[in-house]
Amino acid sequence: MRDKNLDLFDPRSVMESDYSPTASRDADFAFAFNDSNFSDRVLRIEIMADSPDVPSDGGDGCQSLADWARHRKRRREDNKKSVDAAGCAEEQILNCNLADTDDVAGFENEDEEPVAMNEESPSGDEAANSNDSNWSMDCSTVLRVKTLHISSPILAAKSPFFYKLFSNGMRESEQRHVTLRINASEEAALMELLNFMYSNTLSTSTAPALLDVLMAADKFEVASCMRHCSRLLRNLPMTPESALLYLELPSSVLMADAVQPLTDAAKQFLAARYKDITKFQEEVMSLPLAGIEAILSSDDLQVASEDAVYDLVLKWARTQYPKLEERKEILGSRLGRYIRFPYMTCRKLKKILTCNDFDHDLASKVVLESLFFKAEAPHRQRALAAEESATTSRRFVERAYKYRPIKVIEFEMPRHQCVVYLDLKREECANLFPNGRVYSQAFHLGGQGFFLSAHCNMDQQNSSNCFGLFLGMQEKGSVTFAVDYEFSARSKPTEEYISKYKGNYTFTGGKAVGYRNLFAIPWASFMAEDSLYFINGILHLRAELTIRQ
Repeated sequence: MRDKNLDLFDPRSVMESDYSPTASRDADFAFAFNDSNFSDRVLRIEIMADSPDVPSDGGDGCQSLADWARHRKRRREDNKKSVDAAGCAEEQILNCNLADTDDVAGFENEDEEPVAMNEESPSGDEAANSNDSNWSMDCSTVLRVKTLHISSPILAAKSPFFYKLFSNGMRESEQRHVTLRINASEEAALMELLNFMYSNTLSTSTAPALLDVLMAADKFEVASCMRHCSRLLRNLPMTPESALLYLELPSSVLMADAVQPLTDAAKQFLAARYKDITKFQEEVMSLPLAGIEAILSSDDLQVASEDAVYDLVLKWARTQYPKLEERKEILGSRLGRYIRFPYMTCRKLKKILTCNDFDHDLASKVVLESLFFKAEAPHRQRALAAEESATTSRRFVERAYKYRPIKVIEFEMPRHQCVVYLDLKREECANLFPNGRVYSQAFHLGGQGFFLSAHCNMDQQNSSNCFGLFLGMQEKGSVTFAVDYEFSARSKPTEEYISKYKGNYTFTGGKAVGYRNLFAIPWASFMAEDSLYFINGILHLRAELTIRQ
C-alpha cells in the first residue's frame, strides 16, 4: 500500500528518481494548467449550495480564525443533519466534499478516500441540467459547473488519490471525463490546490484560507501542499487562538507527517505562554483538552512540585467533565499520562489511592510504579529518565520544579529520625550566582514540615561568594521543635558522603538554620571543572535530622 504522503515530485520520494532524474520540488508546470494542449482529461467540478449561514467563498470569506472555526463548526453540524436525512442516505452519486467530517458520527465512509465520479457523457451543459434520478435528490442544489483541462500524469505524481483513480485498471480509469462534487464554500480551496499541483505556489496567504487549502490537500492526499500550508501557517504570528485551532484540526490532518511541524510549533507556543502556570489559572481552566495536554507535556513548566500539577489536572477535569464516568475516562486515557507520578510526594500518592476520579486499577499501578522509582538508586533513576526522554509520556523525566524533588527515609526506632537526599545539577547551582536560592520539597518529621534550601551567599570573612545549605521548618503556629542535624555531601575521589557540618537547633515556625559556606571554599572553586563535589554533573547533598529527646 502506498504511503498516504507520497509525492512523486518531492525529493524525499524514492520514486522520483525512477521518473525524472532532474525533477525537483520546484518543478513548475503552471503553463499547462487548464490548457488543452497539455492535458489528456477533463475535470468537471459540480459546485453545490451550502447552508445559508456558510460563506460561499471558503476561507477567503472568513475574516479571522475565529470566523473559520465557527464556519467549520456549522459545516460539521450540517453534515450531521444530512446524515440524518433519509433521502440523502440513499444518494447513489457520492459527494467529494471537503467538509470536516472527521468527527461526524455516521459518516464513516468519509474517513476513507474521497470518491471521484467518472462519466462517459462529456457534455457540461447536459450534465448541469440533467434530471436523472440519481441526481434529483433534494439534498443539495448544483449552483454551477466548472470544467478544467487536466494532465493525469501531473495530478497522479502529486496525489496518491489521483494516481489510484487514473491507474486502477478499471473501465473508469480509461474514461476521459472525471466529475467531482464539492460545496460552494470549498471552491476556492480546491482551485488553489489544483493550481498548486501544477505550480508549487499558492496565491493566498491568510490563515483561514490556508487552513481551507490544508483541509483540501489532506482530502486529496497532496502531501507537498500540506507541507507548504504548514510552513506558511508557522510563519504567521502565533496566538493562543490559532495554536488551539491547529491542535484541534481533524485527526486525519493531525496524523499527517506534513502537519507535525505546525502542531509541534503550536504546542511549544502554548507551553511557553503558560510556562508560569500560576499566573494564568483562570485562563488555563477554560482551555480545551488539546491545550491542557500541550502545557502538561512541557519539561519547563514552572510549578512548585508535581503535586501542584496533579491538583491542577484534577481541578481542570472536574471543571470540564462534571460527570464522574466521563472524568475517569479522560483522566485514564488522556491526561493521566502527563502527570509525572514518580516525582509526587508520598503523601500525595496516598491520596490517589482514595481518589474516586481515577480508576482504582490505574491508581494502584501508577502509585506502585512511582514507589519503585523512588526506591531506585539515583544513577538508575537517571537512566530511566534518559530512556523515556524521547517518548510522549516522559513520566520519569524531571520538570524544572520550583521546589526540588528529594528522597526521604524515615526511622521511628530507636530514635525519631529521617535522612533526606537532595541532588542539584551543575547548571542549577550555576544559576544561583550571585545571590539566588533554591528550595527542596517539604518533608515531615514528628508531624512537622521541614525543607532544605541551597544558597549562593556572601562569605562575611573574606567577602567572596560561597555555597550555603540551610534547614528550615514550615510555619505552624507557635510550636517549638528541638532537632539535631548533620549536612553531608558526596566527594571525590571516594564519592562517599562526607560530613560537612553538624549542629542542633530549637525551631520555631518559619525559622531556618544552616551554614553559609558549607564547603569552606570560594564560589569559583566550588563551581570549577575540577571541583570535588560535582560527580557526573550532579551535586549530591544529604541531611540527617533527629528529634532531640
